[in-house]
Amino acid sequence: MPDLLLEKRHLATGRGAVIGIDEAGRGPWAGPVTAAAFWLNPNCFDQIPPELNDSKKLNPAKRASIYAALIGGEHAFSVVSIAAAEIDQIGILAATFLAMRHATTQLQELLISRQYPGVGLCLVDGNLDPDLGLPTKTVIKGDALSCSIAAASIIAKETRDNLMRSLARDHDVYGWDSNMGYGTKSHSEALQVHGVSEHHRRSFAPIKRLLQV
Repeated sequence: MPDLLLEKRHLATGRGAVIGIDEAGRGPWAGPVTAAAFWLNPNCFDQIPPELNDSKKLNPAKRASIYAALIGGEHAFSVVSIAAAEIDQIGILAATFLAMRHATTQLQELLISRQYPGVGLCLVDGNLDPDLGLPTKTVIKGDALSCSIAAASIIAKETRDNLMRSLARDHDVYGWDSNMGYGTKSHSEALQVHGVSEHHRRSFAPIKRLLQV
């Protein structure tokens, strides 16, 4: 389970706020990639949902419940999605980092506007530095270690899932309301029958192969 060790260690230095950053949706064949930046208010550490964990380890109902608690608390966050068309233009890794940078900048501005300390440390899930322009610590499996990253992972996942459910209303043949754009068997079969939509990632190998037939 994640804890607040990294957050408290940084806060003890007095060098500004600490935020967690994570993404959702790097692997799917369709839809956006989404990144969230999350600030846990140190005055409300005792109000963090005890079930907070890596979003991938939570069932949908529990994840939705924690999401509601996080966005309804005295914390702050920003979430940014990059659409499939831009993913195809710049690549999935660059798109992921772009979403992270935008989310971080927006959260920094939000904290300053509310007269909170500016960001002094960004805790980023994984081992790659997205060049945020702020002090950054990458944390492998960070969503299972840091509460701030775990919170960001839940915000990113829930936001993206809701976007996919919305897209599914006009593209119900692909099953995005359940597969969230991932390459399931039913999604693959739907592509064979109905072809590629404007929300599919044409630079991804399975989609690219279909377009070349």
